Amino acid sequence: MGKEIKKIAILTGGGDCSGLNAVIRSVVKTAIVKYGYEVIGFIGGYNGLYKDEWIELDRRSVSGIFHQGGTILKNSNRDNLFSYPMKDENGKMVKRNVSQVAIENLKKHNVDALVIIGGDGTLTSARDFYRQGINVVGIPKTIDNDVPATDITFGYRTALDHIVNALDALHTTAFSHDRIMILEVMGRNAGWLALEGGIAGSADVILIPEIPYDINKVAEAVIDRYNHGSRFSILCVSEGAKPKDGDVTVRKIVEDSPDSIRLGGVGDHIALLLEKIVSPVTGQEVRASNLGYIQRGGVTNCFDRVLSTRYGAYAADMIANGQFGQMVAIRNNKMVAVPITDVVGTGETGETSKGGARVVNPEGDLVITAKNIGIAFGD
Repeated sequence: MGKEIKKIAILTGGGDCSGLNAVIRSVVKTAIVKYGYEVIGFIGGYNGLYKDEWIELDRRSVSGIFHQGGTILKNSNRDNLFSYPMKDENGKMVKRNVSQVAIENLKKHNVDALVIIGGDGTLTSARDFYRQGINVVGIPKTIDNDVPATDITFGYRTALDHIVNALDALHTTAFSHDRIMILEVMGRNAGWLALEGGIAGSADVILIPEIPYDINKVAEAVIDRYNHGSRFSILCVSEGAKPKDGDVTVRKIVEDSPDSIRLGGVGDHIALLLEKIVSPVTGQEVRASNLGYIQRGGVTNCFDRVLSTRYGAYAADMIANGQFGQMVAIRNNKMVAVPITDVVGTGETGETSKGGARVVNPEGDLVITAKNIGIAFGD
């Protein structure tokens, strides 16, 4: 038997996401009600752990946050404590391993276990803290739904709701003006948001990273709709969509971020190309909208409230059972614990663990279903 658990801590890293507060609430309430633990939360992800910025978490502090998007613990997606940017004695920016400072802070507060909620970058550091002797339990977080080893992540369904609402709104203006409307959505290198959002939002064309597109094929689909009496078309485009023999559209590079490449702008790019081909034939104008960070926020929907509660409660159970160095996952609607290395890899040369993003199967049921009802993918 390991050391008796009396006190735990929570932090949220990476980007914000609907359902984070629901997870925090569930961890706290289960830890207190079922196990009698004390709970604290570090503010601003790993940066708060490094700077020792924290708050007490009790039943009162998590009251009323269930439905709220974002996180009361705040997020940071730039703070890798194993490679932390700071100035040296000459004023030059260097990167140093300051993880020991974080470990000392945990010891100072008598924290027996740490719940880390985040995506691949956050969970990579969780793996590394576990290797340094910290009792870590991970909870996967991303609206992109691309975390391997789990069937679905919280926040994804709420983001889908925002996408569908946006597509419904674009339909009215597209119909009224006989236009081609493009909605660019998030997802990085996984097309789940564009695919399921596009199907539910009645998109006519869906472009995802897993199926490189030919702009001429996209134009053919739009012109064919026009020739069959549909004077407008809706495209749902993933930010990671790329042309055949081409590459993704990069908005900017953030050097001090673990995920330095910021995608964006593919919707505008496709709009320019598409209008040059289609407009001379049909006379249609092409307009693009980027849903952006609206996808990440807002009130958490019913599905994600329940899913987040399951994730948080199971994480507390894992702590009580001593299942450290592992992450909560859901498989076949059952909560399970999986090694964090199954998600982010071992970080070693020649590693054999799974790792890698969970992406859309171009020949899977969802894509086939979409094609069966006439949705084009530009392939």
